[in-house]
Amino acid sequence: MASTEPAGSGGEVEVEALGGGGRAQRGFPPLVTIIGFHHARGPEIERWFGVEDGHDPSEENDWGLLPFMALADGAHASTEDFSYFTLRQERTVKGSGREGPTSVFGISCTRQMDANDLIDRPADVTRSTVQKAVVVLADSPQAFALIREKLSMVTRLWFEQRDFTDLDIIKKFQESLAKTLRESEDDRDQYLGTSLRELIREFKHQTLVLFKCCLLQPKMLFFGSRCERLCMMQFALISLIPGLIRSLQDCADPELDAYQKGLVKPTSLRTSDRNSLLSYMGLPLQLFGKGSLFGPYTPLQQLDILADDGTKSYVVGSTNSLLLQQKDRYSDILINLDEMSIKISSPSLRNSLALSVADRRWIDFLTQTVNDTWDDANPGRPKTMGYLGSEEFIRLQFEEYLLSMISSVKYQMYLESNRSDPKALLSEIDGDPSFDFHSEWVDSWKRTENFRIFQSFTDSHLFDIVEPRHPCAGGLTMEDIQRRLTQQAAELHLDERFNTGREALNKHLATGQKKVSSAFNNLWADIESMREAQRRKQEERQLHAGQEGTSSTTSQGAASDHGSRPLRSPDWAGAQASVSQASNRAGAYLSSWTSWAGEKRRTGWGRGGPPSTTSSNPPTIRAANASPSLAPSSPTSSASPFKRFSRTTTASSSPSAQRKSEETRISSTPTKGEETEKPSESPSTASGGDMKSPRSPEIEGGIVAEDKGK
Repeated sequence: MASTEPAGSGGEVEVEALGGGGRAQRGFPPLVTIIGFHHARGPEIERWFGVEDGHDPSEENDWGLLPFMALADGAHASTEDFSYFTLRQERTVKGSGREGPTSVFGISCTRQMDANDLIDRPADVTRSTVQKAVVVLADSPQAFALIREKLSMVTRLWFEQRDFTDLDIIKKFQESLAKTLRESEDDRDQYLGTSLRELIREFKHQTLVLFKCCLLQPKMLFFGSRCERLCMMQFALISLIPGLIRSLQDCADPELDAYQKGLVKPTSLRTSDRNSLLSYMGLPLQLFGKGSLFGPYTPLQQLDILADDGTKSYVVGSTNSLLLQQKDRYSDILINLDEMSIKISSPSLRNSLALSVADRRWIDFLTQTVNDTWDDANPGRPKTMGYLGSEEFIRLQFEEYLLSMISSVKYQMYLESNRSDPKALLSEIDGDPSFDFHSEWVDSWKRTENFRIFQSFTDSHLFDIVEPRHPCAGGLTMEDIQRRLTQQAAELHLDERFNTGREALNKHLATGQKKVSSAFNNLWADIESMREAQRRKQEERQLHAGQEGTSSTTSQGAASDHGSRPLRSPDWAGAQASVSQASNRAGAYLSSWTSWAGEKRRTGWGRGGPPSTTSSNPPTIRAANASPSLAPSSPTSSASPFKRFSRTTTASSSPSAQRKSEETRISSTPTKGEETEKPSESPSTASGGDMKSPRSPEIEGGIVAEDKGK
């Protein structure tokens, strides 16, 4: 059992019970407890403050889930976080005037620090981080806004001591709580929860959807990663119903039903007293009676209560994403604060929550008022520091809306019961005013538990007190259309998107311009490179052409000396073959010529005796492939080939062959009519140009044929 500290000056507090509507402030001393996280046992209660010796409230009231409610899932991700929860109290408090169980409200501040920073580190601290929570339990959440600031300061100072055994600051804090609760005002509910200006700023027209959804008592599940914001959003929503914060004694358990048992139908009205007026009109509407539950933070260990058949409706919050995977099972409507989205899984609920033209006009006016007076430096107050757009202004607007709705529904029921009596109708009211609140929503509200209680404890002629008319009654007008278009344009953030798009477009244009310029420069550089390459090639061609022209001129000069023959590339293989063949033929010719000359010498070159019958002409040598047409037809024509042959062979033959050639020239045959014998002529005279050469043999092919062809 956790250790306890005796109650000091903040002992039991007896508060006088208030009559009418069960708004009793039950005497309950504010309690303080410390929750620690043990590495083996998990979250556990370490010590109580403000209780009598020998008592453990957690055992007496079965608060086994208190440690899990105080240390919320994900609290380790932040330096400081707050959790708000509800507990069922079984024990009867002295002086409360009530015998049965009731609800207790808790607020915890969770912090963590490095274990190495502790002055005296306990042996059971095995992890690198120490996590603890200081918890305050009270009978009403009205003063939680004040308690939160003190709780945060005390918890921070306690951690800065770096010694968790020094608990003096926690004791003094618990003793001061009773005085704080006694001195607080009765209307403290207006200070609890998220700023209504922030609520409307974030949810816009969906704020009215959530408000009307609460009145239908579905299963509402809030989800968010930050526990404090999650809880404050729920408190802010239910605080829009006047007086509900002070009437949550049955919200901790679906079996509690003390509120309805203590209700008394009012019989008198003081119009100058706001509380009297609200009580007469049936407010607050009891959303958390039998079968209902309110748990700002609900751990997973409480899911069995949510799934119980006796739990018909609830408003709960969770920071564990596992619930998102089973949202259809545990919720009719899911409000995801991380994504700022609302998902309605029930088709009938979705149809009922559709806003009418008058509803939309009313919430658009309220949203526009908040936006016009918004101050980023101080979201909770209008920038004009005036009444318009303030927290009080918003609360009174919702109060007026709720009273008008109650009166209109009462008048509709009155019309249904007096259809046959035209005199019963109010002349200043045209038709059914509840139509402006959306008829499907009105029909759904009539089937709820809070409407049953409201109808049982209110007068049937409430429309005589408050005019049964929607605050923004009337059909759709051009102003409504223009206002909606303006709001939709503002919600779409078209100006911001245009600016962003313009900046992105300018950026892309600048980038594109750079790319185009770079591409154009590269293209121009490539063109210049190509032109330079072409210019160099042209110069090389011109230089090469000049060199070829010079060699061509030289070749043409040489060709003009040789008969202007066209230039052609030499055929070295053919030339070598022709030289070889010509050498063979020349050798054969010389052999035959030598034989012929030898014969002449033997005969004495025609001296004495008759002439030889043998022809004086040298033998004819014909090549194997020679053609008869190539033989010369006259002595004149036959001399020239012989001379050419003699020059060619003389240049290419040996010295002995040259001598034989000279002898052959001397012994040339005389022409017809001349003497065949001239012994007196010397070889030198015979070789002169006046001497007639004998008829040359027919030599075809080889060099002679080639020269002849040329």
